[in-house]
Amino acid sequence: MITANQLQELAKTHGTPLFIIDHDELRSNYAIFKENLPRVQAYYAVKANPDSVIVKTLFEAGASFDVSSIAEFNIAFDNIKDLPEQEQHQWIWDNIIYANPIKAEETLAELDKYQPLMTFDNREEVFKIRDHAPNSRVVLRLRVSNAGAMVELSSKFGASHDEALDLIFEAVNAGLTVAGLSFHVGSQTTNFENYMQAINMAALIFKEVKERGYDQMDLLDIGGGFPAPYDESVKPFSELAKRINTELDRLIPENIKIIAEPGRFMVATAATAVSKIIGKAVRHGKLCYYIDDGVYHTFSGVIFDHCQYHFDAFKEGPTQICTVFGPTCDGLDVISMTEELPEDLERGDLLSSKNIGAYSGATSTYFNGFPPAKVIHVNR
Repeated sequence: MITANQLQELAKTHGTPLFIIDHDELRSNYAIFKENLPRVQAYYAVKANPDSVIVKTLFEAGASFDVSSIAEFNIAFDNIKDLPEQEQHQWIWDNIIYANPIKAEETLAELDKYQPLMTFDNREEVFKIRDHAPNSRVVLRLRVSNAGAMVELSSKFGASHDEALDLIFEAVNAGLTVAGLSFHVGSQTTNFENYMQAINMAALIFKEVKERGYDQMDLLDIGGGFPAPYDESVKPFSELAKRINTELDRLIPENIKIIAEPGRFMVATAATAVSKIIGKAVRHGKLCYYIDDGVYHTFSGVIFDHCQYHFDAFKEGPTQICTVFGPTCDGLDVISMTEELPEDLERGDLLSSKNIGAYSGATSTYFNGFPPAKVIHVNR
């Protein structure tokens, strides 16, 4: 774990704002996932944080990858680009899932030579894949409950149970190999029942498909949603894993390969932001601090990820509830309106925000001319 002194030294050396990634934490999170879900191969969801150095560390640790665009595919591919072509193809076959159910025709055509694994959830996508990536192995994404998730996905993606069999055989009749089923219970899911219900639905569909004479489905993708420990309200991952293991062992035969798409779980706790106070004011009787990072930059998760980040000061003293603003001229640039911080902080003092590794810098911009935070890798 990076200490407060180390954070201050890095800020002194590199300036602020900083986005500091701890690779020991990445490796630890990957090991915890594997230890608790031994049947499940972790396909890191690159969208959670597409930093190529993060991807390389997880690649070296043994991770596979969930990608949703050609850009993300290329970040993962960069780790094997020096292998012979045949070995590249085998690695992609074994270690990549293109898990965006809606794909551009150009993307499909570019990926077809690798015989990729990819998801689908509607008839139109079946015909598109048939025409532009006929060598693909496809996985039907199911619509499952996202109740209790911080970010809901089921309104945008997924086929219902009633649609599943028709779509699977539509794909088979189109000449595609249907490799299995997938689902996603929503990002940062604290309602563990979502996983139980989804696994039960998948098991029933596997049975129904086999009864109708198709026996080539040998993969179950249980998606992402594994919650990061942002605060004490999040139940331990080990508790969720125990329940998932019980249902997988009860319902999913051993010959079915099981994969998952952890993103947030892998990277959230592995990064800390360090920013500097650049302004201080009292507005409507409330103390306000302005810092050199904001929602258009590292704290974009406040808007895009429905996530609330908190701050730690490096100084102690009497505290009060404050507002923390970002540096831009936009009124949207509000990081927190209920932050308890020392009341005597001054311009130039530093603040840190932990557990900020997921869906933060991934959507950073240059709005108002302010550059994104400088990324620092430690324990690489």
